[in-house]
Amino acid sequence: MKNLTRFFFISCLLFCSVKSRAQQGGWISLFDGKSLAGWKVGDNAETFSVKDSMIVVHGKTAHLFYDGNVQNHNFKNFEFKADVMTHQGANSGIYIHTGYQQGGWPAKGYEIQVNNSHTDWRRTGSVYGIADIKEVYVKEGEWFTMDITVQGKTITVKINGKVVNEYTEPADLHRTGGDAERILSSGTFALQGHDPNSLVFFRNIMVKPLP
Repeated sequence: MKNLTRFFFISCLLFCSVKSRAQQGGWISLFDGKSLAGWKVGDNAETFSVKDSMIVVHGKTAHLFYDGNVQNHNFKNFEFKADVMTHQGANSGIYIHTGYQQGGWPAKGYEIQVNNSHTDWRRTGSVYGIADIKEVYVKEGEWFTMDITVQGKTITVKINGKVVNEYTEPADLHRTGGDAERILSSGTFALQGHDPNSLVFFRNIMVKPLP
């Protein structure tokens, strides 16, 4: 009985230590590395799978929305980061301040582009269609860290620790039509599956809520 109690005690210590490291500095993991628990996808769900502690994105157009318990999947000010790797010709993106949709391109929030060699000229780090960049900062087939911070009305995008884009919404911003919800408000995150020819990997997906 003593041995069993000791086993559970040690197991608890190890679990708490891992959890503490994961949340060190206010960072909270959004992906358990084993499954898509806490994430939700509508149409073409087969586009997303988990392998070797990575989310693999490969298939028809689809979007994987964070739907977990952290902040009740509703974030306003935050720092988000993920390790990303793209293959030749791949296109993807990370949506912020968005909301679940069954299909189509998310109408709410902004897309931060992931694209190093696709035919679309808007490259990794662009605030898609709003503050686009043409420079390529990373190579295909290599892991890089994308960091997205939203504080007030400003979006800051870093690649491997370097600021590559910063966009501040005008105080008098008013969008119409299909872009009416393309604004900063609050919401969740989504990973984009762009097309069947795109192969992209995500891992170490984390968020740090900010005041």
